[in-house]
Amino acid sequence: MRYFIRFAYNGKNYHGWQIQPNASSVQETLGKALTVLLGQSIEIMGAGRTDSGVHAREMYAHFDMEHPMEGDLWVHKLNNYLPKDIALFEIIPVHDSAHARFDATRRTYEYHMHTHKDVFENENSWYYHKTLDIDAMNAASQLLFQHTDFQCFSKVNTDVNTFNCTIFEAHWERQGNKMVFTISADRFLRNMVRAIVGTLVNVGLHKITLEDFNTIIERKNRNNAGFSVPAHGLYLTKIVYPYLN
Repeated sequence: MRYFIRFAYNGKNYHGWQIQPNASSVQETLGKALTVLLGQSIEIMGAGRTDSGVHAREMYAHFDMEHPMEGDLWVHKLNNYLPKDIALFEIIPVHDSAHARFDATRRTYEYHMHTHKDVFENENSWYYHKTLDIDAMNAASQLLFQHTDFQCFSKVNTDVNTFNCTIFEAHWERQGNKMVFTISADRFLRNMVRAIVGTLVNVGLHKITLEDFNTIIERKNRNNAGFSVPAHGLYLTKIVYPYLN
């Protein structure tokens, strides 16, 4: 039987979602917990990859079990076993062909910045003290809807067949001393959100114009886009499936 798990994690202590040699990952930690408690070898497939230090307020993964399981009971047991920076919300029975990665139709990220020094936000948000023109950044964000090829924001030497993504939502808003960027799309390229935010920061500093921003996308060259902002301000916040949401 196939099950989805819905969970969250603080990415500070992990080298991303995906299992890798000689480094801790969320996938490895969850897989080991399921294997130990369920008494059989469990392999889990995540909805996508997050980079080292990136957080998830909502993440999904799937795994297969030989026998039916009572979800609420095992949520409680797994939360008692898992480290404090991973929290399990649900175990959901799904059809046998359901796939956490390929069936997702929409993913949403938030990037958090704080504009005044805050000792409680240092590990959860990126501190940036320079004045930013949020109206210009929002105007540039709207240009994203005019494009589908975002190679300029992708990590180089990545193993993808296409750089095309459909963006559904992209905007900035102020929340007290914070600025939060929200972006939703059907898929994201590696490092894409952090590169978009870095380029929008350059717009907010008036280092580049709206026309420059549009040209960067059209030229499809990562070297033309802005810097990649720090990982600790990035959160995966929502994943949509046609049969769950």
